[in-house]
Amino acid sequence: MDDADRLPYVEAELNYLVPMPERPRYYAYDPEPGEARSNMTHEPYRVRIHDMRALAPEPALDRQGFALVEQRSAVRDFWDEDEVRQVYYPEAERFIAKVTGASRVFIFDHLQRRRVPGLQDRRPDAPRQPASRVHVDHTARSGPQRVRDLLGEEAEELLRGRVQVINLWRPIKGPLRDAPLAVCDARSVDFDDLVPSDLVYKQRVGETYSVKYNPAHRWYYVPEMRRDEALLLKCCDTLTDRARFMPHTAFTDPTTPADAAPRESIELRTLVFHPA
Repeated sequence: MDDADRLPYVEAELNYLVPMPERPRYYAYDPEPGEARSNMTHEPYRVRIHDMRALAPEPALDRQGFALVEQRSAVRDFWDEDEVRQVYYPEAERFIAKVTGASRVFIFDHLQRRRVPGLQDRRPDAPRQPASRVHVDHTARSGPQRVRDLLGEEAEELLRGRVQVINLWRPIKGPLRDAPLAVCDARSVDFDDLVPSDLVYKQRVGETYSVKYNPAHRWYYVPEMRRDEALLLKCCDTLTDRARFMPHTAFTDPTTPADAAPRESIELRTLVFHPA
């Protein structure tokens, strides 16, 4: 593994799952009165988060589970839903296919976030907030299931080849100084650190990994990330001999200036296919 100890870093708290006897669960909508949105408890741990720009060699999806890339977009307004779908989607499909060598890229979701101090996430009258707990978006089970859910009769043939779930994450405005994204070197994560957790929607139940604390975890971020930079985040891979599940979370950077603009970001969620 790369020697992270030689790299510049900040120290910050990251919120990890407190181990629990029951299966973790989170409602993606307002539950019935008197029912908690989640049965999980998280505990902050102070960790070093290293400057990814200083990594040599550069991080790679199949090695660490993340990659920093330059991708200039023709999108003028990332809050314009039509422009995102008509301009950004085809840009991203071509870009991810080129970077990964994939035969097909299918974008199944996108999400913009704008941090509002003190606001709870998933309020219907407000923007989505940065995710503040360590997690992985998909699991060994839910990654292939998304293929079946979304691609119907094509799914089983596609699943004979390699399938990845990869997010493309970028600042909407830069340089980003507020609530940056921390990513964990997948090689430093033990599979036992990953706890399958239910993400409950009104029409379906998804599965993500919550993450237990392990002092071996190696964390990285991109200081002052620019609008023409993006992070590729590997959330799932059906190949087992390389990085497969990469934990990540937003964090409070202690070096953020008091007058820094609140974070605005957009992430695309994609299925990436390679033939058998």
